[in-house]
Amino acid sequence: MPKEFYDSFENMLFNLDNAAKKLGLEYDDYVSLRYPERELTVSIPVVMDNGHIEVFTGYRVQYSSSRGPCKGGLRYSTDVDINIVKTLAALMTLKSAVVNIPFGGAKGAICCDPSHLSREELKRITRRYTAMILPLIGPEKDIPAPDINTNDEVMGWIMDTYSMFKGYSVPGVVTGKPLEIGGTLGRQGATGRGVVYIINDIAPWLGFSLVNAKVSIQGFGKVGSILAQLLAHQGSKIIAICDISGGVYRESGLDIDDLINYVNNNPSKTIKGYKAPGVTEFPKEEIFYFTVDLFIPAAKENQINASIAKKLNTKIIAEAANGPTLVEADEILSSRSIIVIPDILLSAGGLVVSYFEWVQNIQSLMWDESEVNELLMRIMKRAFNEVWVIHQQRGVSLRTAAYMLAIDRVIKAKKIRGVFP
Repeated sequence: MPKEFYDSFENMLFNLDNAAKKLGLEYDDYVSLRYPERELTVSIPVVMDNGHIEVFTGYRVQYSSSRGPCKGGLRYSTDVDINIVKTLAALMTLKSAVVNIPFGGAKGAICCDPSHLSREELKRITRRYTAMILPLIGPEKDIPAPDINTNDEVMGWIMDTYSMFKGYSVPGVVTGKPLEIGGTLGRQGATGRGVVYIINDIAPWLGFSLVNAKVSIQGFGKVGSILAQLLAHQGSKIIAICDISGGVYRESGLDIDDLINYVNNNPSKTIKGYKAPGVTEFPKEEIFYFTVDLFIPAAKENQINASIAKKLNTKIIAEAANGPTLVEADEILSSRSIIVIPDILLSAGGLVVSYFEWVQNIQSLMWDESEVNELLMRIMKRAFNEVWVIHQQRGVSLRTAAYMLAIDRVIKAKKIRGVFP
């Protein structure tokens, strides 16, 4: 294979082609899955607080609608381009299929640094972006959700803007919005809960116990903080955590509840400056090199390359982030007998509960939180069991098994619908 894969979309295509080959598919059977249905790049002129106009770039990619409306988050970051957005939209397509919910895949982004923008500037950027992508989105077409640097408030702005154009309230145009305007109980922390459900399911098969297991986590945001808390409450020792500001380590295990409380009250919303007995700081780049039983990348894509894969000292990698591992690293990890639980299975919890929110909006109902959590666990467990069976029967990696399951479902839907015209 080629020496290196730093192109995130090519990385995804390699995994796609490999799984399609294992399924015995001809190129014509799945070629349409190698291309997004629609890509949109928009210019977003905004009047800043100082009165000057600044123009931002935004993206929305709809990858596949074969199994239902497109679904995917919206992130605000300076580290985005159309290629990354396209990759993430493809992964959302596969993720929806793995957990077998009736969505396709999409993703959006605005190239900006929210930390340098006021709340009012962010609101104006969001509303103008919504107006620019208005023809593409809607409850039956494409449903945005929170992602990196966006939250329920941002989703509320999108919903309101869309509704103003329509002339009536349309809560189903987004998910992950505040409860008061149609959000769902159980949405906060759903991705992290889904991760822990899967880790608990796979642990007995791998002869692995979470009690006293040493864990390191890259990322301490909406996903990393929740799963760290859940694992700690189950008896795991979270010995190292990092975020964009740096990392903290304690051999006996960090006090996760205390760390979350610190971050919530820190103006920067980071772990920088956290102090506690026995805790030492380290550069965030060193998160990969602790000796642990379980390493969880819960930050951004393209984090584990060949060089890092050679040095990782863990038994299991649980991909809570989207696309954190490069193809070149996958091969090295496999040769070192390090188990990788793939992103399109492991991090689907937020997507599943977004689906629940969408269903509730359409039906004008509101479910109990216990109902949401119980159904989330059932769907995640079912998806894991289906992937595990393929993994065992076909003798392939968990990633390839998950891709095989997803591709088979998307291709079957495409064949039933046919090619237009």
